[in-house]
Amino acid sequence: MNEHNLISTQTLCTHYNIEISFIDELNKMDLIQIEIIEQNQFLHPEQLGVLEKIIRLHYELNVNLEGIDIVFNLLEKERNLKNELNSLRNRLRLYENE
Repeated sequence: MNEHNLISTQTLCTHYNIEISFIDELNKMDLIQIEIIEQNQFLHPEQLGVLEKIIRLHYELNVNLEGIDIVFNLLEKERNLKNELNSLRNRLRLYENE
């Protein structure tokens, strides 16, 4: 992948005033995925929103990393259930229209 499309974790740490160890811990917990190129760590721009949510939860609301992991898992389950509900509603409409 082209380095120009990625954001340096050093830049992120400076911008958000967070420690690199925080980013490393998020990566270990699979909350974000870090790309390593020539011994430098980078984040995909699509994950920036996720990182910002995590930073707000952790630093502004004092939610620990395990709690953040639970929140993200529950949000993913909610999205899946909504998709399933929409799919079932669409299937039901097909039978109602016959």
